[in-house]
Amino acid sequence: MLSNRSMPSAAIIPELAYPDLDEAIDWMSSVFGFTLRIRIGDHRAQMTFDGGAIIIVEHPRAGAVTPIAHSLMVRVPDVETHYQNAVAQGARIMRPPVTYPYGERQYTAADMIGRTWTFSQSVADVDPREWGGVPGTL
Repeated sequence: MLSNRSMPSAAIIPELAYPDLDEAIDWMSSVFGFTLRIRIGDHRAQMTFDGGAIIIVEHPRAGAVTPIAHSLMVRVPDVETHYQNAVAQGARIMRPPVTYPYGERQYTAADMIGRTWTFSQSVADVDPREWGGVPGTL
């Protein structure tokens, strides 16, 4: 089996632009709990979180030119602990922790350029039909 040490093992890896790579690495680590995997020169870095991964790329106009039209969701083992850390580190909380009928407890915060991140913890195994969902292949 081929071992690729240059890329994280996650199947989907978003590339997110930030105006300052150093600030983004520090912020994502301290506020959201990501871990730096590899820094590549002064223009990009790979960060991981519990089996998932993102790539941060430096772009001086990131977040300044157009509104950010996407958001990210990250599964965490304990929403309350993650939320308390984000608050303690000064994250801008957009929605505090809420438990939803579909069995997830979630909170939403904005990163340093306003990109929306929702952190989610599964708290109940609920059939989608119970809250109005229409299951496909589960």
